[in-house]
Amino acid sequence: QVQLVESGGGLVQAGGSLRLSCAASGRTLSSYAMGWFCQAPGKERECVAAINWSGRSTYYEDSVKGRFTISRDNAKNTVYLQMNNLEPDDTAVYYCAASPGRYSATSYSSQYAYWGQGTQVTVSS
Repeated sequence: QVQLVESGGGLVQAGGSLRLSCAASGRTLSSYAMGWFCQAPGKERECVAAINWSGRSTYYEDSVKGRFTISRDNAKNTVYLQMNNLEPDDTAVYYCAASPGRYSATSYSSQYAYWGQGTQVTVSS
């Protein structure tokens, strides 16, 4: 099992940046593909970015391409989501998740077995 704790959320103005971190404990992060999901009020949870175990394969949801970057440091057991040029529509709770299918940067939430508690990101206009 792995435990995940997100940090780095907050309130930012449109056009600003935030860097989310997801620290893992309990098992080495290199055993998992990792994903960042967001859930806005009244909407379903969706994947915004994912990365396979080595970092060589990534996935981005269309609306964040060119603005968000997912990365990982397996030595530090941490995954990051750099969010630039934030927009009010990015406002949501952001969750990191771990998938045992470590070779695939999957966007399907059903493939993820472990989830963090989430961190709130609020973008003001």
